Amino acid sequence: MTILVKNKHSLQIDEFKFKCCIGKKGLTKNKKEGDKKTPKGIFEIENLYYRKDRLGKPITSLKCIEIEKDMGWCDDINIPEKYNKRIKVEKKIKHEKLKRKDYKYDLLIPIKYNFNKPIPGLGSCIFIHLTKNFKPTAGCIALNKNDFLIMLKLIKKNTKIKIF
Repeated sequence: MTILVKNKHSLQIDEFKFKCCIGKKGLTKNKKEGDKKTPKGIFEIENLYYRKDRLGKPITSLKCIEIEKDMGWCDDINIPEKYNKRIKVEKKIKHEKLKRKDYKYDLLIPIKYNFNKPIPGLGSCIFIHLTKNFKPTAGCIALNKNDFLIMLKLIKKNTKIKIF
């Protein structure tokens, strides 16, 4: 099964079509950290991270990980051994905080872009996460909560995402 992102407003799984939003500056084959672009390509997906304090465990075959207050995702190009990996939040490491005040990361799935042997500077923290207003992201793909929950029921651990 493949999640298809055909353009900046459309995500498709089988016959299901969902409205989505992508990076503010569109799609790219040459992703760079902080460029506000969504990487093009075919990627695996990671586990589902969710806020247990805000919603019940979603129905999905993905491994579900509860987001804790000290969880972050490293986007620090100066720390190559932790770059684009989940970390325990430390003040001296630049990171995306996973337990946010807003709702955007109440549900999130990391996209395995620049993932297995990440190269610092080529982009990190590329997630599928939530949106309410479909405003462009910093490079992620965002869906509304109802569509995200439907998507979770459709996808499997071996699902890939094709962004083109």
